[in-house]
Amino acid sequence: MKIGWQLFNGLAVFYLLTAILYWQIGGEAVGITAIGLSGGLAFIVGFYLWFTDRRSGGTLPEDNLEGEIADRAGEMGFFSPHSWWPLPVGLAMTAVGLGLIIGWWLTLIAAGVLIFSVIGFVLEYERPENSSH
Repeated sequence: MKIGWQLFNGLAVFYLLTAILYWQIGGEAVGITAIGLSGGLAFIVGFYLWFTDRRSGGTLPEDNLEGEIADRAGEMGFFSPHSWWPLPVGLAMTAVGLGLIIGWWLTLIAAGVLIFSVIGFVLEYERPENSSH
């Protein structure tokens, strides 16, 4: 796991140095922004991998050269089997994108629907204790 965060943080440093060099040479603003954002995205992934490496103790089952596939077995998380919330989230995000082309009025309406949809998606399985379900 350690090599993952080192790789991505190394990429982040490379991209940021490349962005600075490109800026000094006289590159265009779009290129400088793209290379700089690539460095930022690589840093985000590297930081996440470093953070999870630190919290997991640094050794994962994949790091064991004599490990078996069953060593990684276990619960991977909870995945909703029948959620309808991704549909309104996707439609609202599409409407936000179209609103940027068509007009700001559509973007504002779609952003409100998007906020409502994301809240519904996130809180889908959160129910008060005195709920009838």
